[in-house]
Amino acid sequence: MIIKKLALINFRNFKKLETEFEEKVNIITGNNGAGKTNLVEAIYYLSLARSFREVNNIDLINKGNKNAIIRASVSRDNILTDVAILITPTAHKILVNGKVVRKLSSLLKLVNVVVFEPKDSFIFRGSPSIRRNFLDLTLVKKYPEYLEILSGYDKLLKERNQLLKNEEVDLLALDVITDKMSEYALKIILYRHKLCSEINEIISKVVNHIKGVNDSLEVVYQPFIDTIDLSKDKIVECFRKNTASDIKKKVTSIGVQREDFQMLLNGKDVATTGSQGENRLAAIALKLVPYFLIKEKEDRPIVIMDDVMSELDAIHQKRLFEFLQKLGQVFVTETKINQPNTTIYHIENNQLLRRKA
Repeated sequence: MIIKKLALINFRNFKKLETEFEEKVNIITGNNGAGKTNLVEAIYYLSLARSFREVNNIDLINKGNKNAIIRASVSRDNILTDVAILITPTAHKILVNGKVVRKLSSLLKLVNVVVFEPKDSFIFRGSPSIRRNFLDLTLVKKYPEYLEILSGYDKLLKERNQLLKNEEVDLLALDVITDKMSEYALKIILYRHKLCSEINEIISKVVNHIKGVNDSLEVVYQPFIDTIDLSKDKIVECFRKNTASDIKKKVTSIGVQREDFQMLLNGKDVATTGSQGENRLAAIALKLVPYFLIKEKEDRPIVIMDDVMSELDAIHQKRLFEFLQKLGQVFVTETKINQPNTTIYHIENNQLLRRKA
């Protein structure tokens, strides 16, 4: 999939912007604060109807305006689709070819985007929730049905936690919810286990292309339950063993909502033994892996690399660029960069100037 055209109205610092993009590597340059990340943020928003930054809708709307609009012409199998999102301070409306779309899964089929941003360098040293979020987002994009499974579990988890907050806990109701939760938990574990196996088939090849060495990277999934002879009944039993503790703590203390994974570099935990540079390159490789999990070329995601080059030395910059040029449509933001066989877009005074490298 390729974004052919992009139009922004009152989005961040752009009051009005219209541009066309190339199929391969598009470099976005400009001074700090010029709006480079804002531009790729708009592209990402087309995929999930949300930003990759932790912001509210009102932060996305140009000051003094009531709403913002992101509109794009997306090409897949040489078929153009018009995707537009109206953003208000409290909501958003998605239109595909002029018709309102209410399901996020419908949008995901049209626009798939993967992003690496500076904070991703700390993915292995940060909170487990960051790593779970990576797994779940990747699964939602690869298997749209996973979104319903995850949403079903989350809804039941909230109900279970609400029950546990009561002075007198209804044990029968707790059992009913736990039984339903366990069905979803089983499916989530199986999906996550499968994804980690798929990642491990690819990730060492990706990092070695970038590093130019022969390292081994491996994701080690850490489910909340022993997966030998895994079954729904086994999960139910595990939840029930923790019932007394949950009632005392007034919260569900175990479950897929507390799972994690480790990244091993040559057999060692990169978070604790790896250098900052090793963590960064492993994180870049991990964030690029979802591109290769999609078999059909036309369905492979658009890649965004936000401010990644400044933290790499010249050799790794060169190798990463050579790797990115083998992919589909890529957006790279940098303050100043010049690479052959790319198209450069320079932001100045909230305007976009285009030139060939």
